[in-house]
Amino acid sequence: MTQPATGIQRLEGVLGALKKQNRKALVAYVMAGDPTPAFTEALVPKLAEAGADIIELGFPFSDPMADGPVIQAASERALRSFPGLNAYLAMVARLRRVTPVPLVLMTYYNLVFRYGEQAFAKAAAEAGLDGAILPDLALEEAETWQKAAEAAGVASVFLEAPNTSAQQAGLIAQASRGFVYLISLKGVTGSDKGIGEHLDQRIDRLRKLTHTPLLLGFGISTPEQAHTLGGVCDGVIVGSALVGRMAAESTDAGKEQAAVALIRSFRQALDA
Repeated sequence: MTQPATGIQRLEGVLGALKKQNRKALVAYVMAGDPTPAFTEALVPKLAEAGADIIELGFPFSDPMADGPVIQAASERALRSFPGLNAYLAMVARLRRVTPVPLVLMTYYNLVFRYGEQAFAKAAAEAGLDGAILPDLALEEAETWQKAAEAAGVASVFLEAPNTSAQQAGLIAQASRGFVYLISLKGVTGSDKGIGEHLDQRIDRLRKLTHTPLLLGFGISTPEQAHTLGGVCDGVIVGSALVGRMAAESTDAGKEQAAVALIRSFRQALDA
């Protein structure tokens, strides 16, 4: 009997297929529960149909230190959507039954620590979560989480920034599963100052250290940027632009239409 694919395998399968097709990955970030869990559940499959290859599903946190004002506001709106991580994972399980698109958690380490690293990794895998991004978890302190996630088949995705040292970049490249998350600028999500600075050099450095796909996020706000920056990496992550576009609409139907249209425009730009 064939064993079901692990989250790591699903991520690697999608990204590997895109590479063979010479196409760039498009990751869409949404804050789960903004404005409601039901809205998120309805939206995710439609974003995949519009061209998102991976969905990054944020879990709201009261102090999202890596996030800019757009995603901070979304987190505040969504704080009451879930009584805890179990409710979020239940939503992931429902999504997994209706869409094969890889789902990657983005939240902060304190929540996973309080849950218990092994217990959370196991529960995440059972729900169908494919990976996790914990931006405040330093690689030097991540060994127990890495082991728990690896054992459960959940990808641990680490972030490499413009000011990351060469030695640290090598460790991040070796530790990341699924993909390496390249931060495009110095600052929080949604900023656009210095985007792509020294990106070519950083990517050249990482290419010598890993075959893991390199996906670029933070500050990518237009399809034109995605097309340009996607030319040097393996894909882009669109977060604040998507969350902000939805927040500007007053109805759920408007939010959904705006989100689908934006992701479709990014997909077209990356494929051009």
